Amino acid sequence: QVQLVESGGGLVQAGGSLSVSCAASGGTFSAYAMGWFRQAPGKEREFVAAISWNSGSIYYADSVNGRFTISRDNAKSTVYLQMNSLKPEDTAVYYCAASRMPYGSKNKDLYDYWGQGTQVTVSS
Repeated sequence: QVQLVESGGGLVQAGGSLSVSCAASGGTFSAYAMGWFRQAPGKEREFVAAISWNSGSIYYADSVNGRFTISRDNAKSTVYLQMNSLKPEDTAVYYCAASRMPYGSKNKDLYDYWGQGTQVTVSS
C-alpha cells in the first residue's frame, strides 16, 4: 500500500509561480509512474502531468504545457510539479497519484493510489 502526501499549495497572484510536491511511502517508489491531476469546483478531475518510473517519459496536458514541469527524485520518493506563469484557471485542488504501469498515463483510471490533495489558488 502506497501513501501519498502532497504539500506546497497556496495562494499566488496570476503570473506567479508555485511548486507542489508529493512524498510517497509504503512502497517501492521507483516502480511506479507518477501523475498530477487537478479538480476545480464543479468540474471533473483532469490530467495535468505524468512521469514514468525513470523520468524517461513525460506527458503534459495542453493547457499547462510550457508552463508546468514535472520531475521526480526516486532517492527521496518524491515527485514535484513546478508551476510557472500561473493563471486563475489553474485554481484547483491538485492531487498526485501513483500507477503500477511504469510508463505513466493521462488516464486517471489507470492510477492506483491517490493523495489527499493540496489547494492551489491563483488570484487575478
